[in-house]
Amino acid sequence: MGCAVSEIAKVEELRLELEELRVLVNTLLTIIMEEADGIHSGTAPSVPGHPKRGYSM
Repeated sequence: MGCAVSEIAKVEELRLELEELRVLVNTLLTIIMEEADGIHSGTAPSVPGHPKRGYSM
């Protein structure tokens, strides 16, 4: 019976790790989508005559 408890604990640990990774991936995807052009944070220089979106430097 000790083996079953050990395996249940291992599955629970993996489930918690999976949830943490899911949150991390969602956070990173949000950052990538919001900051892809740098405009939102103001870090990208603007080029006169170019559209504010739709181009990459």
